[in-house]
Amino acid sequence: MIARPLSGLLLALVAHVVFSSSAMAETLHITPKAVVELFTSQGCSSCPPADAMLTALADRDDVVALAYHVDYWDYVGWKDTFAQEAFSDRQRAYAKSWGSSRIYTPQMVVNGAKAVVGSRRHDVQQAVERASLPLAVDLTLSGDMLKVVVPPKADLSDAVVWLVTFKNRADVKIETGDNAGKSMVYTQVVTGRQVLGMWESESGAELKIPLGEVLGDANTGIAIVVQQERGGMPGSILAAAAYEP
Repeated sequence: MIARPLSGLLLALVAHVVFSSSAMAETLHITPKAVVELFTSQGCSSCPPADAMLTALADRDDVVALAYHVDYWDYVGWKDTFAQEAFSDRQRAYAKSWGSSRIYTPQMVVNGAKAVVGSRRHDVQQAVERASLPLAVDLTLSGDMLKVVVPPKADLSDAVVWLVTFKNRADVKIETGDNAGKSMVYTQVVTGRQVLGMWESESGAELKIPLGEVLGDANTGIAIVVQQERGGMPGSILAAAAYEP
């Protein structure tokens, strides 16, 4: 959580970046091609292959990968340790925005625009390779402050800037339910989301993030997702940043 208000809010997009001490003031210009959101559950028997696929995608420099654990499988005998009702609601909002009421796991959503079955490797790879994001970002780390700058692009509609916190790895031994007896490794596990503000197409934006306050003790990384809305529901993603100290 951010303890003080942020002004001049800005969207950012960046693939995973690790800064060395000699490059802490260096500004990087980065353009990832895809944001992949996996809706998954520890209680879903068909999800482990998709969980593994997301781990592989997270290793790519041109992909921002996020795992949203949903809670609607908890009734089968194992309560997902990372599930939140809000993540299930996000998946339902995607479905509604596409004119559907159907949700399922594992589902991967690419750039907020295309959904594929997360365990179908070919379909996922094809969706990622065809993906693109329209905005680039300058990213600068100075001490504990991460500054992101995105220029205006007048032919796009304004978008909401979201701050997403995540754990880059978690080991879970599942004791009951359809995956009973399995020891699973989960990556890019989303722990929370909150609105930071708006990116405006006519003026661009700037944002400084106090990393220590945002990460706290529970999280290992942050992502910034800049996403358009359609009638209050999620639309296309324009940019996304993932950063791990």
